Amino acid sequence: MNQSPSRTLSPTPSYAGLSLRLFAGVIDLLVLAVPLAVFISFLSVGMKISTAFLELRPGEPPSQILKAFGHTFIYISLAFFLLMSWLYFAILESSRWRATARFFFGRLFMHIPVLGIYYFMIDCFSIPFTQRKQAIHDAVSGCLVLREPPRGPLGGPG
Repeated sequence: MNQSPSRTLSPTPSYAGLSLRLFAGVIDLLVLAVPLAVFISFLSVGMKISTAFLELRPGEPPSQILKAFGHTFIYISLAFFLLMSWLYFAILESSRWRATARFFFGRLFMHIPVLGIYYFMIDCFSIPFTQRKQAIHDAVSGCLVLREPPRGPLGGPG
């Protein structure tokens, strides 16, 4: 039986689960770390505080880091990272408006000291418990994160 194109059924979408999304998030952070490291290197040289990096020791409290680098350096670095992150996701995700909404309702909250980690945990742990595997920032912005079907060797369905 032949069906006209208007009568064919679309396949049920496959939503990306928590493990796939965490893996993608790690890749995003690695990609974002490179320009951030370059920016911080140039900024520290420009502010004449590049030698402060050599004096850092593991486990130093945030107060020591602030003392070594100063509030201005930290705030400029954070502002650069937020702007770069927003542009990265707004350009690479499907819809600029929705990508911006996802960023401001999700990733931006994660940068709030102390509260950010709690928001991150609640956001991540909501994914397995929603019908369409949505985090809070996905639901608020009306986004779905879909898993692409596997492709065969010639680019067609697998």
